[in-house]
Amino acid sequence: MPGGTRILSMGFKSLLDKLKIEPYVIALFGMVVLASVLPVRGAAAEGLSVIVKLAIALLFFLHGAKLSREAVVAGVTHWRLHLTILAFTFVMFPVLGLVASKLGVLSSTLAAGMLFLCCLPSTVQSSIAFTSIARGNVAAAVCAASASNLFGIFITPVLVSVLMHTQGGAAGGWESIQDIIVQLLLPFILGQLARPLVAKWVEKHKQLVGYVDRGSILLVVYAAFSEAVVGGIWSKVSALEMVVLLVACCILLAIVLAATTYGARALGFSKEDEITIMFCGSKKSMATGVPMAGILFPGPTAGVIVLPLMIFHQIQLMACSVIAQHYAKRPSEIVEA
Repeated sequence: MPGGTRILSMGFKSLLDKLKIEPYVIALFGMVVLASVLPVRGAAAEGLSVIVKLAIALLFFLHGAKLSREAVVAGVTHWRLHLTILAFTFVMFPVLGLVASKLGVLSSTLAAGMLFLCCLPSTVQSSIAFTSIARGNVAAAVCAASASNLFGIFITPVLVSVLMHTQGGAAGGWESIQDIIVQLLLPFILGQLARPLVAKWVEKHKQLVGYVDRGSILLVVYAAFSEAVVGGIWSKVSALEMVVLLVACCILLAIVLAATTYGARALGFSKEDEITIMFCGSKKSMATGVPMAGILFPGPTAGVIVLPLMIFHQIQLMACSVIAQHYAKRPSEIVEA
């Protein structure tokens, strides 16, 4: 039996490797299952809400502490590349999200989730990692991804407020922006200010910081889906809608990947910059999106709102992993072409 269990475990790990699915992604969907079976209710839910707010504050404090001042100001001279990435992230994506939300193929809440997804900033870690694997402009990727997240703290709630208002949604408004400032921006600034004191500790305990980072997101997902389950989420989202959502996310990513790649070429960027633009301009951050959804969409709505983000996040990781390997195999002699 132990031998059979070990073989089964190895086979499962091999399957995950082939499908490019991270154990963390499995854990995320595990939180959805756990919340569906054992949702937190009543006084316990109120206590969890306080813990979640503290976890989010700690998460963004660590983001501020990890990001060096040099990374914040580096690459500013390459303004053309950064403006291009920001345009894809905060202009083209929201336009596509608005179009998708008006097609009528998704329920109003899932359509709102697609629109919210399109308003989010880019990822940081995976954008930089894929750019590095593909032999792109890593320095520019660090700056662009960091700038996207920094600006996203301000831009995303404004976009959500404007676009959701056009959709008849209740999200956004000055109160939501204030909550974003208090729960996300303020801890980030405090992290930056505390960096001289904590930077060495953070660098030394990278693995622990990583656990706190991912653990915070898992906690937020569990809390959001618990509230959604209590509010009857699974009576509102059918299996067919989930399939349609999956297809919609695939189409959205395909359009953006094509637009960033061919757009970068049309604008005359080098191959390294093209890689940076594609990876930084096509991804959306779960680390920022999940906590922000809990602030902008209080109540059971948040659990449904983050469904498109969770699905898109996994698809983008799988697709970009394959693309990065493809770029990495190109001959070295044409890197500067």
